[in-house]
Amino acid sequence: MTRLRHAAALAFAACVTVAGLTMAGVAAAEEGGPLTGTLKAVGDRGTVLIGFREDAPPFSFRNPGGQPVGLSLDICRGIAADIAVALNRELIEAGAPAWQTGVRIAYVPVAPDARLPMVASGAVDLECGSTTATDARARTVAFSPVFFLAGTKLLAPAGGVTGLAGLAGKTVVVGAGTTNAEVMRRLAARGAPAFTVAEEPTLDAAYARLASGEADAFASDDILLAGMAALRPDGARFRIVGDFLSYEPYAITLRRDDPAFSALVRGSFVRMAQSGGLTASYGRWLTGRLPNGASLNLPMSAQLEVMYSALGESR
Repeated sequence: MTRLRHAAALAFAACVTVAGLTMAGVAAAEEGGPLTGTLKAVGDRGTVLIGFREDAPPFSFRNPGGQPVGLSLDICRGIAADIAVALNRELIEAGAPAWQTGVRIAYVPVAPDARLPMVASGAVDLECGSTTATDARARTVAFSPVFFLAGTKLLAPAGGVTGLAGLAGKTVVVGAGTTNAEVMRRLAARGAPAFTVAEEPTLDAAYARLASGEADAFASDDILLAGMAALRPDGARFRIVGDFLSYEPYAITLRRDDPAFSALVRGSFVRMAQSGGLTASYGRWLTGRLPNGASLNLPMSAQLEVMYSALGESR
């Protein structure tokens, strides 16, 4: 528990540092100067491009009707609403009639290994999934305040491996381009125990490899493993096992060196924290019913409650 409190403190410090308002951003917003960066791009094209993961429940996935849903997408819709306000336009949902004008949401699927390059290149304005904010990634993209704390664990068949020590001679599958892949490669390189790391391009493919028996365990964030198992008919065959192998602070991803947009995103988080929107969305996806009727039944941790409260009290 002490380690988790320490991780929460570090994550909150990181969100303040990485996603904090710069004086230039505040000045630009207050002066109402000419639009620049992402806000100008959204205004010119009339759409806000939301990158989303198709296989990261309960944060970002498709419901049975094919619509992108999840906690991260709730947050990004809130940001999109504030973008529309900043541009003095109405927010138009994806799929609304073509004659409606304003700022239209457009959803763009992203793969784990392509999401950061797509943000950096402008292919998406916001990446809304289960992305961990790290110092290394902050050299390429910028991050919102942290909205969830997860950690790497193992998913394995009931009666199979029960943790890291049981992986000797086994195969662990991971999603390509994830921090979990980096963690497992680093642990495998130590050789104690010695195990093989296999990568798949998506988390769905990694789960399928585990389900087929081609891998002995699947390493990913504990909450993503829980979400995937809950949404699959064969999910009861597996158990989340072992100690945390890493801590993963989740954040929305946006382009670097764009102070006005960073200011808007942080302002959106503050607004949603103050209004209770962040807490309500958490309850909807983490303790409420998922589209298939299952529930993860994961109450908000004390650490996350403190982070949301501090964010709502920030200025």
